[in-house]
Formats: sequence, structure tokens, C-alpha cells
Amino acid sequence: MTEAAELPPAPPEARDVFGDRFPEAVRYGELLADVGVTRGLIGPREVPRLWERHLLNCAVLSEVVPEDVTVCDVGSGAGLPGIPLALTRPDLRITLLEPLLRRTNFLREVVELLGLEHVTVVRGRAEEVLGKLTPMHVVTARAVAPLDRLAGWGVPLLRPYGEMLLLKGDTAEEELKQARAALGKLGVVGTSVLHVGEGVVDPPSTVVRVEVGESPGGVRFAAKRAKAARRSPRRRP
Repeated sequence: MTEAAELPPAPPEARDVFGDRFPEAVRYGELLADVGVTRGLIGPREVPRLWERHLLNCAVLSEVVPEDVTVCDVGSGAGLPGIPLALTRPDLRITLLEPLLRRTNFLREVVELLGLEHVTVVRGRAEEVLGKLTPMHVVTARAVAPLDRLAGWGVPLLRPYGEMLLLKGDTAEEELKQARAALGKLGVVGTSVLHVGEGVVDPPSTVVRVEVGESPGGVRFAAKRAKAARRSPRRRP
């Protein structure tokens, strides 16, 4: 079994980013370094850089998320970026979507321990919850898959005129070029590459923004949503 490690001291920027939720951010980091490692949710080599590469790198996504919206973190894994985003933005209503049981168990434990009442954990894949989850204002993801595949999962979960905010690396611009045709078929009307966290993380975090029009996912996914809605039990008035 992989042994747990100790969370390194927080950099000064962490207190500014997390504010009064800084103690909860430390506790979350400790959980990642402990049971996150022993349960195989993160690699032990990631522990020394948990603050810079994971907690802060994800928390600065809050700079580009609108106020008072719904957010779905697709393939949430160990809760990145969803948990750091929840700690910095109590105004958001966040759903952590994850298919693996051991990960959803961990996420539920974290949400309860940190008192994140505005966060819900859902077990499932994006294609499985289509038509079951209320369409979201924002979909987030981090290092889950190539951009075209991520968009295929996330865009159909959006409400009209919603957006995906995807944490990506140095290849973001190239991925975007290669995915343009696929994005167009999904009803995407705008894309951009943003850099957030200046002065907090070095280098700043790279975010790909994917904006949709009135038909998220295009015609094919509109039909899928309608079919899923017909299959769902109707609520009695």
C-alpha cells in the first residue's frame, strides 16, 4: 500500500486566495496527502506540490466563473477543480460528477467534513446523466481528456448560452485549433484561451473557455435530451 505523506506548508498566497476558508483548504490538502494517496486518488509525487499545482492552480479558476451560477465539475476525481472552487466561491451551486465509487465516496466525505452545503456529489458519467441533471451555467474539468472529447461530454450538460471552463496546459492553443470542427458541430459559438492566477501561481493557470449558443450539443444532443426527459419519471404536481 502507498504510504501517506505530509502536506507542505501553505505559501502566503493561499491565505489571500481562500480567505476565511483557508483552514478548510488546509484540511482538504491534508486529506489529499493522506487518504488521497493511500486510496490512489493522487500520486505520492504530487504531495510536495499540492498547493501550487493543485489547490491554488484550481482555486484561481474562480476569477472567470460568473457570480451565482450552477457549476458541474465533470470527472471530478479527487475534487479538482471543484472543491477549491467551492472553498473560494460560496455563491456557486456546484455538482461534482464522478463515475468511480471510491472517488465519489472520498468526495462525499470531503464535502461533509468541510461543511460544503452548496456542493452535491453525483456518481455517473456525463453521457449517463444527460437529461437527469438540470442544465448548468458552467461546466468545468481538469486534465481529464483531449478538448474535443471533453466538449463532447460537457457541452450537452450546459444550458443555452452556458460555457465550459477547462483547465489545460501548454498545448491549449493547439488543442483548440484541432478541435474547432468538432466544437462547431456541438453548437459552440465562441472559444478563447485565458490565463488566470497572475501573482498567485507561476506560471498562471491556462483556461480554455468554450461558449455555446441556444442549442448546447447541437441537434443530436437535443434529441438525446428529449428522449432522456421522456424516460425520466414525471413528478406529480
